[in-house]
Amino acid sequence: MAKTDTPWVGVDWGTTHRRAYVLDTAGHCTAQADDDQGALTTRGRHAQSLADWLPTLTPSPIDCEVVMSGMVGSAFGWQEAPYLGPEVALEALPQHLVSIPGQPQRRIVPGYCVRNAQGQPDVMRGEETQLLGAVAMGLRDGWFVLPGTHSKWVLLQDGRIQQLRTYMTGELFALLSSHGTLAAAAQPTPTTGSGNGALWSQPAFADGVAAGIPGALANQLFSARARVVSGDMPATQAQAYLSGLLIGSELQDVLRDLDRSTPLHLIGSPALAETYQVAARQLGCSLQVLAPRDVILSGFHFIKNHS
Repeated sequence: MAKTDTPWVGVDWGTTHRRAYVLDTAGHCTAQADDDQGALTTRGRHAQSLADWLPTLTPSPIDCEVVMSGMVGSAFGWQEAPYLGPEVALEALPQHLVSIPGQPQRRIVPGYCVRNAQGQPDVMRGEETQLLGAVAMGLRDGWFVLPGTHSKWVLLQDGRIQQLRTYMTGELFALLSSHGTLAAAAQPTPTTGSGNGALWSQPAFADGVAAGIPGALANQLFSARARVVSGDMPATQAQAYLSGLLIGSELQDVLRDLDRSTPLHLIGSPALAETYQVAARQLGCSLQVLAPRDVILSGFHFIKNHS
């Protein structure tokens, strides 16, 4: 069915948001949409939510095939899809799709569970489809970072996952910027005529990146407060310093185990990509940036042609 003219839709269905792409036979995106109806918001009514959404994307909503990736396959999603192990190559994902009971035209891409040398598991859902897209674009080797609430670092070798590391960088920044002693220290001081808006300080961000030595993050985080209360840093620079500290710690943890000849790729929005690029350059490396839309479309196109 995937190789006929029947409409084919790929849905990147995350926890809080979802994006849909309608692909033609050549893999070109003919329509797309996004909304805030994530897998958690639509819990218990995923089928109806999708049925209500599809007519806005295609004139043949009943006949179309839909492949979904992300948290829609989690325990709180529509249908739980088991995690695959690293022995399953990314290009084999189309053979492991999970069908919705009673709806064979609705299928979910499974995630991955990868253990480190000590046996500690790490998991991802949704990122695997983007990584498949990168592989389909010819990028089969190297480290790939997908920054966000939970930044994922994935090492690929010939299209197979060798390592997976998750860093709670985005979540920690949001929490520490809003709650607790660091948030109190980071409150911007009023400025005449401009309200309470804090200006981003690139020097403070760079100081944070330099301070982000792996292995002592709990101690380093308190330095954001200490620098403010001791007078070493104005409160208006605390968030930039905190951001640099978290991203710097993440980058340095990966870089200390990295052969510098290994390619480094980043899949992320322009704003996040620029922030990570600045930190990476400070630490003596660079990242090849890939647009999230390009890789997800490439991934869905591969699944469309091989399932």
